[in-house]
Amino acid sequence: MVCLDIDGTTINHARELSPAVQEAVQAVADAGVHVVVATGRACVATMPIIRALGIEQGRAVCSNGAVTLKLDPHKRKGYKFTEVVTFDPGPSLRLLRDKMPGALAAVEELGKGFKVNAPFPDGELDGKIRVVGWDELIDTPATRVTLRQPDAPVEDFLERVHAVGLHGVSYAVGFSAWLDIAPEGVSKASALELVRRKLGVDPRDTVAVGDQRNDLEMLSWAARGVAMGNAPDEVKAAADEVTGHVDDDGLVPVLRSLLD
Repeated sequence: MVCLDIDGTTINHARELSPAVQEAVQAVADAGVHVVVATGRACVATMPIIRALGIEQGRAVCSNGAVTLKLDPHKRKGYKFTEVVTFDPGPSLRLLRDKMPGALAAVEELGKGFKVNAPFPDGELDGKIRVVGWDELIDTPATRVTLRQPDAPVEDFLERVHAVGLHGVSYAVGFSAWLDIAPEGVSKASALELVRRKLGVDPRDTVAVGDQRNDLEMLSWAARGVAMGNAPDEVKAAADEVTGHVDDDGLVPVLRSLLD
């Protein structure tokens, strides 16, 4: 069972999937390995990548572990939900609104898109985007909340987030000034462990590849955790090994090693 992050791992920062990566993923899947995409993306943004990879069956983990899909080509959208974990976004959003005024906030609407307090930069969110007031933004349980400060350096943003003191949730800061908040105790690793058990895969036969802080738990969970060469130092330190940069198709030699 090989678990693959998307952005910065399977596709590059220009949001491109290289033919070499696509071919390597398909070769591994054809060899009988369970390929499980594990991403912070919502399902509406995950499915186009899964289709581009040529994967029609199996599982996928979205929204940093809050949503698990079973792929089914006979379904209209190509999947059905098997696990969905939600939380009350109100306390976190109120705290962040007070401590980080001016930040952009988005609440995922499962299978549809996002509610936002103001428009995000073009291309950063997929699906149907609705601008709503704060009352509507926080009025229903959510699978994921995103906070964004486009002009903030990531180091400053990370310090501000830690200073806020979020409690009762899980959260991870990305490679830009981007914060994802998930239900407490939920991560890619927690969802992947449920998938592993359902598939009957031995824990020793698990591989995970990722590049960001929301991959830390996943890399520690897998028997073989691989960090991309473009990953931050703390992510590399949590991995068993480091492969090449995403721009150099660093995922390919990892996948080829599974065939060997």
